[in-house]
Amino acid sequence: MKALVLFAHPCPESFAAALHGTIVDTLNGRGWDVDDCDLNREGFDPVMSEEDRRTYHDIPENKARVSGYVDRLMAAEALILSFPVWNFGYPAILKGFFDKVFLPGVSFRLEEGKVVPNLTHIKKLVAVTTYGGTRWRAFTAGDPPRRSVTRAVWHTTRPDTMRYLALYDMNRATQEKRQAFLGKVKREMEAL
Repeated sequence: MKALVLFAHPCPESFAAALHGTIVDTLNGRGWDVDDCDLNREGFDPVMSEEDRRTYHDIPENKARVSGYVDRLMAAEALILSFPVWNFGYPAILKGFFDKVFLPGVSFRLEEGKVVPNLTHIKKLVAVTTYGGTRWRAFTAGDPPRRSVTRAVWHTTRPDTMRYLALYDMNRATQEKRQAFLGKVKREMEAL
């Protein structure tokens, strides 16, 4: 199986990087074809320019500046998102990826004004994330990242398998709690 792993954290010594490494190593160990897309290391530009916006609905011109990323997304059978939650949302670089790559004609089609999923070749969708605050705090704020993955990204892919793995209260997580979460992520990647 071919997986596109989208990683969004700038610091290689972070716990997010350890989670990302666990994902990639486990899938590689299972013989998967892993396209490891570290958005920060690749220098992905998350800013939607005036030209990006003006050509947003113009298929196929809309994907000209991100065609390499579109090709990688279209080749994937599994999409795995690895990111921390910052300010109740995605890191800007991951949000920018969705804005600039999940385009009309790529992630969805508009038919009679309705959004029709276009990434249905993606059979597995997984998000691995951490929150600084508690689950309750995220819940009271509406948990936008969870909703975005389990509703918007899910809608464009319609996968057979969907997982949202979150470590809440990272600000107070002990070493044991972090290690347990790494183990959970490894087990989930082994079970995909």
